[in-house]
Amino acid sequence: MNRTFVVATALATGLAASSLVAQTTRSSAAHAATTASAPAEVKPQAIPAKIAIIAFEQGVIATNEGQRAVADIQKKYEPKKDAIEALSTEVDSLKKQYQALPANMSDQERASRLKNIDDKEKALQRNVEDAQNSYNQDVQEAYGKIAQKFGGTAVKYAQDHGFTVLLNEGGSQGLPTVLWWQRETDITQAVINAYNTASGVAPLPPQAPTPQHATPTAAPQQQ
Repeated sequence: MNRTFVVATALATGLAASSLVAQTTRSSAAHAATTASAPAEVKPQAIPAKIAIIAFEQGVIATNEGQRAVADIQKKYEPKKDAIEALSTEVDSLKKQYQALPANMSDQERASRLKNIDDKEKALQRNVEDAQNSYNQDVQEAYGKIAQKFGGTAVKYAQDHGFTVLLNEGGSQGLPTVLWWQRETDITQAVINAYNTASGVAPLPPQAPTPQHATPTAAPQQQ
């Protein structure tokens, strides 16, 4: 079974849905999940840890909105799926016909049939690639919209239920392992300050503000 037919069959049966979802860009989801209002400067403090785990990607797709979005996208691509199936069947049929040609068939006729098969195979591959790329784009767009809202809901749930850290199960590609945490436990700036004190290195002098040139005013017109 050739590669083109395998790809066409995968698209036709809808088996690519889960893998395509896993490959989509999730920067919007990560941004939504890590966004939380906090003061500019927070004094770090040790608080009892209460960790929550979430399978973020699976959660997005498992929502009613996610299930409906996937179903709608698959329905949208049914005509393309049917066209790919038909062209793939035609290519297979032409290959079988070519293999059954009589031995006395002219070389010119054989070459013509081979070219026809090659042209249709190339058209099939283009159709599969175009459909796959378009499908990917639609899935990515739908996933991103739902993931933003799902991320906000996840953070709110964690806050409302007293969790201090929200971890993504598996830390999938494109999405951080730590989705959200209590800002009070972030010691980054405190460690920077401690290091600066221990190192004894003075901070850079502040840069002088850039002088602002006054905009010349037009001379009043004489009446």
